[in-house]
Amino acid sequence: MVFSSNPLSLSVPDPTFESWLRDSGYLDVIDDRQSAAAAATTTHSKDTDSTTTIPMSGFLYSFLVSLFANLWIMLSLFTLNPFSKLTTNDFGGETPSWTKGFFGDCGSYSFPASSSQARLRVHENVKRYARNYASLFILFFACSLYQLPVALVGLVSSLALWDFFRFFSDKWGLDRFPITQQILIRFAQIATAVILLWLNVQMALSCALGVSYIVMILHAAFRKLTPVKQPSRVRAK
Repeated sequence: MVFSSNPLSLSVPDPTFESWLRDSGYLDVIDDRQSAAAAATTTHSKDTDSTTTIPMSGFLYSFLVSLFANLWIMLSLFTLNPFSKLTTNDFGGETPSWTKGFFGDCGSYSFPASSSQARLRVHENVKRYARNYASLFILFFACSLYQLPVALVGLVSSLALWDFFRFFSDKWGLDRFPITQQILIRFAQIATAVILLWLNVQMALSCALGVSYIVMILHAAFRKLTPVKQPSRVRAK
């Protein structure tokens, strides 16, 4: 008698299992597995140290190794491209909740155990919280303009310039003269660039971009991955 094979009895290698988890969207399981493996390694090393007498130089060496490993993980955050997997569709959905979704609680954060885990968290969290990060950028940019009132005047002047250009373009019917319209657009772009540079709007923009990028990288790297909500199925009556 021939028995059919039971798929539940198959032994799946870890790389294959992780590949299936990635394809299925269960990245939070991979994140938990990596954190658990790092915690088990740390616990094993502490147990070994407690049973073995190590001189002070050994403790100092272990501390330096751990310190440099954590510094390497932090430096690796600024070498990757967090927007490599970001698409325009990530900005089209609903904004995740700021309390439970974006900030969470104290248990929602942990130091990444390795560079690969930090990279996984950054790429996934940037996709999930793209609208939250964009809102933070607007907030930081508004605060920068508040601290630099001259830059605020320059931004308002640029917006007013393009508003006047659109008004007179519709009034004079410049769409019937495409060459003249293109020449005026180029002059308006040059005037806008001069106003923005002269009134230091680029300074406010650079400050907002720098602060937003640092906040995004740190939050995305330390924020644990959460399960993706599956759409509820409608039961047939």
